[in-house]
Amino acid sequence: MSTTEKEEPPKDTKKETAPEKVEDTAPAFEKSYVDQIANQFSDDVEVEYIQENRTRLNVKKEKIIDVAKFIKDNTPFDHAESVSGVDYPQDKEIGVTYHLGSYTDPEYSKQVLALATRAPREETPNPGNDSTKLPSLRDMFYSVEFHEREVFEMLGVYFEGHPDNRRLLLPEDWADLPPLRKDFMNKGR
Repeated sequence: MSTTEKEEPPKDTKKETAPEKVEDTAPAFEKSYVDQIANQFSDDVEVEYIQENRTRLNVKKEKIIDVAKFIKDNTPFDHAESVSGVDYPQDKEIGVTYHLGSYTDPEYSKQVLALATRAPREETPNPGNDSTKLPSLRDMFYSVEFHEREVFEMLGVYFEGHPDNRRLLLPEDWADLPPLRKDFMNKGR
């Protein structure tokens, strides 16, 4: 080899491929209704995942009612199967997820659409006057009535517009932190 020739680096036999996007691998049926929602609320909805029979959308709390109303009016999702809440003290937020389903459309009967949002977490909640607030979806999905009451009671999220924000399981005189908050300490142990 002469001094003017440069040695070429070995050629890599592996082809580099771009990482797959959620949309690229999403099942077509699920993607069709998620796209309908995401296109309507492009700045306010983030698609977290689309899997067979399971989808999750993260929604800005200010838009949760608008998105829920759109879903109720424009898709076969006609009820909330459950509502769950999670305390994220490191983020100073509480997350609430509505799991929506359909009784009326057999094609959608196996689908679960998770509609998730977060609210700023009040450090010392005052029952009935909490600053951890979210709009209630009770007017769109009647089935959330008891679920929202449970999240209110166990995590301290006050659902504005809910017709009955009162205790469901705990004693009426409960004066401690909501028991599913991560900073709740069981005094009896």
